[in-house]
Amino acid sequence: MKIYTFVLILTSCLTSLTIASLLPFEEIQLQAQDLSTLSPEEASLVSFPDPSSSTNPKVRDCKVFPGDTDWPSENSWDVLNRTVGGALIRTVPLAASCYEGASYDKTQCDFITQNWQDSSIHVSHPSSVLSPLYQGNTCLPPSLLNATSCTIGGYPTYVLNTTTVSQIQAGVNFARNTGIRIVIKNTGHDFSGKSGGAGALSIWTHNLNAIEYIPEYEDDELGYNGPAFKGGSGVLARDLYQAADAQGMIVVGGEGQDVGVLGGYVLGGGHSPLSSIYGLASDQVLSMSIVLANGSFITTSSTSNPELFWALRGGGGSTFGVVTSVTVRAYPTLPTTTARFSFTAHTMENFMKGVKAYWDLFIALADAGTYSYFFIIPGTIPTFIMLGFVAPNQTTTQVQSLLQPWFSILRSHNTTFLQPPNITTYTSTARALLSTFPTEPLQPDGLIGSRLFPRSALTPSSPLANRTWEAWSESINKGVIIGFNFRAPNIHNLTTSVLPAWRESVFHCIQGSAPWVPGREKEIREEFDGRMERWKAVLGDEVTGSYLGESSPEEVGWQESFWGSNYGRLVGVKKEVDPGDVFWALEAVGSEGWSVKTGAVIPDGDGRLCRV
Repeated sequence: MKIYTFVLILTSCLTSLTIASLLPFEEIQLQAQDLSTLSPEEASLVSFPDPSSSTNPKVRDCKVFPGDTDWPSENSWDVLNRTVGGALIRTVPLAASCYEGASYDKTQCDFITQNWQDSSIHVSHPSSVLSPLYQGNTCLPPSLLNATSCTIGGYPTYVLNTTTVSQIQAGVNFARNTGIRIVIKNTGHDFSGKSGGAGALSIWTHNLNAIEYIPEYEDDELGYNGPAFKGGSGVLARDLYQAADAQGMIVVGGEGQDVGVLGGYVLGGGHSPLSSIYGLASDQVLSMSIVLANGSFITTSSTSNPELFWALRGGGGSTFGVVTSVTVRAYPTLPTTTARFSFTAHTMENFMKGVKAYWDLFIALADAGTYSYFFIIPGTIPTFIMLGFVAPNQTTTQVQSLLQPWFSILRSHNTTFLQPPNITTYTSTARALLSTFPTEPLQPDGLIGSRLFPRSALTPSSPLANRTWEAWSESINKGVIIGFNFRAPNIHNLTTSVLPAWRESVFHCIQGSAPWVPGREKEIREEFDGRMERWKAVLGDEVTGSYLGESSPEEVGWQESFWGSNYGRLVGVKKEVDPGDVFWALEAVGSEGWSVKTGAVIPDGDGRLCRV
């Protein structure tokens, strides 16, 4: 098979490259002797493909689905479970404890209902996701949307709680050999529901959480010689920040403390409170280890499988294989100043003047190396909430100076601070981030979409900036606005697969639809789609796009929006490493040939995956 030659490619043998040792869980790999106790028929379920065989895999119109005659028998699932040491879990939705049946538990139901918006209960659950709308909302606490029943819906049928590479290899082999769908869940933060899928076997990577500090890592091809961290793909932002802080270091990660920053986050680019000074999370990657569709376990870097390494730095998750670990650059920690506040106004006119004053500072604040994360909540009394303004290597006085022009305008228009500005300087970046940002809540029960706004569209007083402001500000009364003001320069002069529009952007904005109401789905969707198209239309031919990790599952022209000019090359890599489409996710590279058959108004993952 062509894939075997691909994974053995090494480039220059003369360059200097540090090869990080395998993490302990990566040293446990599937070997032929592990299958010696199985009968030939049983072993065929979890075995690697025979590279000498001329027999082509069976071509199916659809992935095998529960109820099909080819669906694996209970004995087949037992073979997989024995091979992975009992790590196979039959999916029980998180809220199943609220409904009659074997899982009913009133105490547990009360706890889940009370804490449903708390991301931690979803992150730590084998199958739950933070965007249940795109799972089908088939098992919610009864107090939500008048829910009356619980079914598995768009959740996977089984989950592998992986703690070794061997288990991942067995799971991938089982899915490929039986023709069932495979999905990957880390923490379940993906906004478009990529972490789930009906009738699937899910590879749960959340517990691959080892971390190793490398004092000196050298890679001549990437031009790097310095400290690094290697972590399992299940490592959370807070854990990596704390590990780095213990060494007097910081790494580029997200503001969400319980996001798996070495999983889908970094694979999709990953914006960070440090992006304005160090670039995107994908810019920090020095190497990645991955289990491919044929079950093989390899490491990619600038000199080992470089084309796949290029694709993994921005090409998205659930596409090329199951990433098990990532090695990233580390930087000396910096004193960091943060600010939090919120305001409103007695009139919408004054409120919008306050927001416009901030809008006019986007370019200057991004160029000053800052990052901000804010909400605008519509209503009779609109509210602006600055969840976190971050200024690495800047003092309280410097931040006050940066924000003073905005605050002066707020005061002149009689806005009211609901939470007065709290500006605090921390001795380390990690402490600043962990003290400032909360965990991410469950995603709103409505549609979301996002856009990157380039600096050309926000240059104050330009005609395009005026038109962009008009189009953007019209959305404020229609739904929640979530904004991120920062830049993402390519400071290391890297060639990666990340969306090129990131390099021109100074504003990443998400907008939400009206709350999802049964019976009004079509109306809500049409109104929301119109707003998104208005944003796109006003930007026209400007260099723009959308962040694939925080985007609509029905992004029009998603190939261009998520990857721009890199898409064709990415498809080539996908065909090379996964010619049989073992891995598939909605709006992922090469996904055009398949579709989930569902009658829902929006993609909810609750259906059979078939060829188009």
